[in-house]
This record gives sequence, C-alpha cells and structure tokens, in this order.
Amino acid sequence: MLSKKLKSIFLSACALLALNVICKGQGARPVTKHSLNELQQQFVDLRFGMFIHFNIPTYMNQDWPDPEAPASLFNPKKLNADQWAKAAKSANMSYGCLTTKHHSGFCIWDTKSTDYNVMNSPYKKDVVKQFTDAFRANGLKVMLYYSILDTHHKLRPNQITPKHIEMIKTQLTELLTKYGKIEALIIDGWDAPWSRISYDDVPFEDIYYLIKSLQPECLVMDLNGAKYPAEGLYYTDIKTYEMGAGQRMAKDSKRMPSLACLPINRAWFWKTDFPEKPVREPQKIVSELIKPLNDASCNFILNVAPNRDGLIDENALASLTEVGKLWKNDGPTTKLSPLEAPIISSNIAINQAANSSWSDDMNIMDFANDDKYDSSWDSNPTVKEPWFEIDFKNEKSFNAIVVAEQKANINKYKLQYWDGAAWKELFNGTNTDRIKLHRFNRVWGSKVRINIEGYAQTPSIAEFQVFNERR
Repeated sequence: MLSKKLKSIFLSACALLALNVICKGQGARPVTKHSLNELQQQFVDLRFGMFIHFNIPTYMNQDWPDPEAPASLFNPKKLNADQWAKAAKSANMSYGCLTTKHHSGFCIWDTKSTDYNVMNSPYKKDVVKQFTDAFRANGLKVMLYYSILDTHHKLRPNQITPKHIEMIKTQLTELLTKYGKIEALIIDGWDAPWSRISYDDVPFEDIYYLIKSLQPECLVMDLNGAKYPAEGLYYTDIKTYEMGAGQRMAKDSKRMPSLACLPINRAWFWKTDFPEKPVREPQKIVSELIKPLNDASCNFILNVAPNRDGLIDENALASLTEVGKLWKNDGPTTKLSPLEAPIISSNIAINQAANSSWSDDMNIMDFANDDKYDSSWDSNPTVKEPWFEIDFKNEKSFNAIVVAEQKANINKYKLQYWDGAAWKELFNGTNTDRIKLHRFNRVWGSKVRINIEGYAQTPSIAEFQVFNERR
C-alpha cells in the first residue's frame, strides 16, 4: 500500500500528465515534415490549377439553387473525371479542386452525415473518389472545396446548433481520411459579408486544428479575402482573391502566398448557354492572369464547369489546349519571406469597452474594435502622445495582440496590460508593419493599451485585436 504522501504525489503527477496530453491535443500545432512557410512556397510554385464547380447547381441553371432541390436531379450519365484531368494537363495545370459541397448542402461523396448526397441520387457513385483517383493517375495534385454555409441543412446565420458543428466535423473528417493526401482545403461561406457566419458561430480554431490533426500538411484556405487586410494572415494559410467579386491584390501590398480565382465562363456552375457562349480567351488567360499573378506570388485557379452529363464542353476544352501551347510551369516562383503563423483564434477585444486620448471628430475609440477594417479610431492632431485602451472590466487571459492600420504609419510604441496592481510591459520598440502582430507568453489582465510614441502622420488604428491562442 502507498503512503498517503506518496499516493498524493502519484495522483498529482498523473493529473499533470493528463493535463499535458489534453493541452497538446487541443493546442499544439502538429509536427510536419515541411514547415508552413515551405508548404506556402510549394503551393505558390504550383502556379496554375483547375477549379471544378460541379454539384446540384449544375442542374438548376443557377449558382445558388433552391436548397430543397431533390437529390434525383443529380444524374451525370457520362461523367468522366479522366477527361477533366486530361483537360487540366492540356493547359499545363498542376492540380485540381472539386466542390465537394456547395452552399445548398448537397454532398457528392459517400457521406454518413446526411441523406442529401450523391448515393441517394440516380447516379449513386462517389464523385470525390473518381475525381481524386483520376487526377492522381494523371500526375496532378488534389485539393477539395467545402462550403460552411449550408442552406439545405439550415446552417446559416442565427440558426447554427451544436449538431451543425458536429456535421461539419464529420464531413471534413470523411473528406480528409477517405481520399488520400489532400494538398489544400478551400473553404467558402464563412465570415463572408453574404454568409454572415462568424468564426465564433462556427469556431475557426476548432475546425483548423481538426483539419491539421487529420492531415498536418493540408493547407487551409478560407475565401475571406473581401474582409481582411492583404498584409495579414487572418484565418487562412493562403491569402485569397475572388477576382469576379472585385477582389484584387494591391500592387504596393506586402508579398504574400496567395490564390486568385475566376471562371473560364461567365459563372461558376454550368449553364445551358455555355456551349454556345465564348469562353475566356487563352491569350488573356496567360498574359493578364497567370503570368502577372505568378509574378506576385499568387497561384491562379481557373474554374472549368462540367455539364449535366459530367463532361467539359468542347469550347472550354479547346481554350485549355491553347493555354497549354502558350504557357508552361517554369518552376519555383520568387522565394517568399518567412511569415508568422496565421491568426486563427477569436478576437476577444471585439465590442469591448474602449478608451483613448482625444479623438478626431467622429472617429472615436469604438471604431478600433468594431471588427471592421474600413473604419478607425483617429487621434486628434493636437495630441502629442496618443494612447488607446481596451477595458475588459474583468480579468482575461491572452497571449497575442495585433495593431492593424489602414496605412502603415505608427512606428514606435509600447504595449502594456493592467494586472490588477500595475501596468506591465509587453512590447517597447519600433515596428513599421501595417499589421503589427505580437505573440508572447500568456498573461492575465483586465486592460490592455498602446502608448504611441512615434508616427509619420496623425495616428489611426483600424483594429486593435486581442487573442488567447491555443499553444
């Protein structure tokens, strides 16, 4: 029998070991053969790939179809994924990406998460498997697209339940365990102005770590480029630009690993007039898209939509062949500078009480933590030593702060937190970046502030962000 003292020590050690295992499982970024920076470089070096929008919308003549459209509509009688892959090869593409589930919720793989899937359609075959097998057989890499927004299952704003979160996790687990190595997962319908599903409604950090636990080297690309500053990696491993929605890379922005997308036709999913309508001109695809984007460390993915038979139309095939005659992948692009890991946690400063030195006109302190990058707190020009503060009222734990400016201007400052008795320093120095990211060991405090000491023009803060990251 153990003595009471030895028993107590043994139980304490067991508790610490268990806690360490739990913490590692929840918070440690998985060990990978390649670093995230290496994976980002490899992705950019792929240069050019094929997006394949193929799902229930193909049969509805609309990109956003009726979410109650029956599964019986989906019946591609001549589907040939090998044709898709060979079309991609003809254009010297390096990879393909298939819409496994779009916004209306229909799954084109053999999923156990819902009856609204391809196995309950007349087709009754797993399209994701055919796609992954065909592209790999043709020497192409495989990526998958997945929509968080799901109107069929009512996974939309103000209606999200724990069952929805479990469905997402189940579906992603299937996609990342049944089809071999997935180079990247392109996620849509999340924290977009039109979806209005926040990274708190569906917790980004949980989903990100799930993906990385299943496939540590799978890049996570969230199509959130409309909202977040170009110089910061927020909630994505790769910056994204949906060019058809007006998203463009600023010429003077910091070089980042990026993805830009456009369809070869006028829309993402096949329409009945596609066979007769002109497609994007091969010369312009090469000279106005692939080459300039690649020169800016941006991978270009061109959408080519199969028709209702599951085949790519002849006009699109011809255009891709011409692209292949005009362009080939010349290998590695410009080497990227090392980047910090992306922000993936919830911003605990949003809409908390904010205080500051005198503001300029209506641009008061509340604009610096409203989760909007086109508004800002502007210091009054007469204030020589401006400051800005978040007051949590109660003690919070945190280990990262971002000061985001609309234009790089602030260059010297201090970051401090109130520990209940005194202000403690987190940073004191210079930083000329537009997105000023600071990571540090976890601290506990009820307030956090910036004292601005150097600036080129009157200081302005678009977002002052505070995070408690899993580490």
